[in-house]
Amino acid sequence: MSGGVDSTASALILSRRHRVEGFFMRLPHRRGAEQEERVRRLARNLDLPLHVIDLSEQFEEFVLSPFTAEYFSGKTPNPCMICNPTIKFGLLQDRVLAQGLAAMATGHYARLVHDGPRPRLFRGADRRKDQSYFLSRLCAEQLARTLFPLGDQDKEETYRLVEEHGFSDFRGLESQDVCFLDPGELGDFLARRYGADPAGGPIVDTSGRVLGRHRGLFRHTIGQRRGLGLAAPYPLYVIALHPATNTVVVGEERELYSDLVRVRDWHWLAGTPPPEGRLLTVCIRSTHKGAEAVLQPAEAGGGIRFSEPQRAVTPGQYAVVYDGDELLGSAVIVGAATQP
Repeated sequence: MSGGVDSTASALILSRRHRVEGFFMRLPHRRGAEQEERVRRLARNLDLPLHVIDLSEQFEEFVLSPFTAEYFSGKTPNPCMICNPTIKFGLLQDRVLAQGLAAMATGHYARLVHDGPRPRLFRGADRRKDQSYFLSRLCAEQLARTLFPLGDQDKEETYRLVEEHGFSDFRGLESQDVCFLDPGELGDFLARRYGADPAGGPIVDTSGRVLGRHRGLFRHTIGQRRGLGLAAPYPLYVIALHPATNTVVVGEERELYSDLVRVRDWHWLAGTPPPEGRLLTVCIRSTHKGAEAVLQPAEAGGGIRFSEPQRAVTPGQYAVVYDGDELLGSAVIVGAATQP
């Protein structure tokens, strides 16, 4: 339970047929006490026993430390992709099952199908709220012990359900991409984690001409336009980050596009990759709608070749592979083949 509408609706749905207990992860968040008190009130109103599991130290070790290290190395990581397999569906799920419960349920908009030896993961029915992308690093054993009660409904149905049960204060309270931070806090959070005054460096164009200076490499990401502090006759975008020289490279928007993505650390939900040459759909970030691509064999570099060039391929993000609505696997993005 997070205190949000999705976990509350999931509890209501499951309570119709099952014994349900609530679990709250205590994490290092400056508003964590406020969130915990909200969850306690919801659990009382839902008449659920509540277990508070303190995973602050583990979250620091397995999520925050790698997350910040990735940023300081010039990448743009996704903390949910680190947290879900290790913390939420790892340590927390183990604690849930240790209470003698049959499965752990979450409010993710995703669907599971059990029609073979392994569970199969599909996009949620509400494509606008689909969250399967964030689950792409889970293993079959974790999915087999999981329920997604909201997978077949849309967000408006979720709101109506909780409102029918007397909960009227959820609309407009969407969760944030980085759950342990308030909106707009990321740069300052990373600056505090840096341990010293962030070292500034040059901003150059793709020919190497110095155009200005930045206040820390971690304050920038591929595709960024705002906040560069540069005056130019045409819009400039971040094209690449070079931690070895502490340099931000900028260029025109056309330079952001590439049809070949280099990746590492493939993870397949079925244990094996799909047949070579199959035309699949690949998302290169959680907000990417997905585009047609084929996977290159390992001897050709093991990358992803898109049918059309894609914008702002970002190292540290994840390429998630779908066959129709079924999620097959994912890999960590190393970069675009054409990045300067």
